[in-house]
Amino acid sequence: MSERRKLSLSAVTERADAAPANRTRGWKVSPGRAAALKDRARAMRRDPTPAQAALWERVKDKQLGFAFNREVVMGSAIVDFACKPRWLVVETGGTEGTEATLAELSDRKLTEVGVRVLRFSDGQVLDDIETVIAAIGEELAKPFERPRIGRA
Repeated sequence: MSERRKLSLSAVTERADAAPANRTRGWKVSPGRAAALKDRARAMRRDPTPAQAALWERVKDKQLGFAFNREVVMGSAIVDFACKPRWLVVETGGTEGTEATLAELSDRKLTEVGVRVLRFSDGQVLDDIETVIAAIGEELAKPFERPRIGRA
């Protein structure tokens, strides 16, 4: 008779603990900072701005042909909407004052690693959402080359 193996979650727990560190290692973000960003992103998903809520209604459920996620942590930034298969980020707001400076820095960091960034003001999204959706659709349709991160 064969010996019964004891099931344990320790292997699963070890992998789950290691996963966030592995995911953030390429971005050079500490595990503590990554956890804080994840918590903040979760809170932001619960309380979207009116522009984010309106845009989400138009991009969710693959309405543009690709899946989007809300409030995604990328490096040390939290982006409003991310289409991971197309390396595309859509941001709202951040077009005036000090927010614009921070948004520009965030956009530059994402662009440096190969992420395409589209930024729209809250007014553009709320007043003329059809033009915003058309611009996102055009960017999704453009051919692009996937960045070769971590590969030689």
